[in-house]
Amino acid sequence: MVYRCGRGMRAALIFAVGAVGYPMLELIWRGETHVLMSLAGGVCLLAIYAISRLPRRLTLPAKALFGAAVITSVELAIGLVANRGLGMDIWDYSHLPLNFMGQICLLFSVVWFLLCLMLLPLCSRLRASFDSAERQSWT
Repeated sequence: MVYRCGRGMRAALIFAVGAVGYPMLELIWRGETHVLMSLAGGVCLLAIYAISRLPRRLTLPAKALFGAAVITSVELAIGLVANRGLGMDIWDYSHLPLNFMGQICLLFSVVWFLLCLMLLPLCSRLRASFDSAERQSWT
């Protein structure tokens, strides 16, 4: 399938997929979500897409570790603002081991790592499809 769109449209499309996908994963996983998870999902998928563009000398596990760190950081930032600052109580990991302020925990960082192992190759294929379409539109 060939996609023809500019870089801004690519970013919007990737953001939209993340903004829908992340809340869907949450609905499946825990049966509820919050609109802020759409923001988190969009930002995180854009980051994973960018990480997929890093040089090939970086291994998939190294890129997935970087992606997990980014997702965990986004989760911490949103958690500190929404949960701690605004008292929204969207999630609380206080009951899980190795958590930080109940906003992030090692277990979910591992989940984000595994998710990145799956998403990074998909992002690479999507980027290749976008690039191919862009080259074809110039010929």
